[in-house]
Amino acid sequence: MNSAEYTGIAETLYDAIEERLDRMIEDDQMPLDYENSSGVITIECEDTSSQVIISKQQANQQIWVAAKSGGFHCAYDKSVWRCTKTNETLEALLSRVCSEQSNDEIVFTGIDDL
Repeated sequence: MNSAEYTGIAETLYDAIEERLDRMIEDDQMPLDYENSSGVITIECEDTSSQVIISKQQANQQIWVAAKSGGFHCAYDKSVWRCTKTNETLEALLSRVCSEQSNDEIVFTGIDDL
């Protein structure tokens, strides 16, 4: 994948993550908030005052996730973002780490379907 393809795929992913977060916050009344600043999405688990950070890594063509349980690198593999450490999809990874850092079960959907 070239740089332009990565950028397009990553932007589509970020849009999907933000749309899902907006729905969870509004519809499900989840104790979450988020901010997207310069390509870094910071998810605030308000009930535990902890954060999950998602960042684009243009040079590596990866998406990185930083959580209390560690740092995770996701690579694009056959139309899905997959963690190089755990082999989870990004959707499963975000669901797991956000749930671990919150007092609620957080479920991301619609991210792997891009």
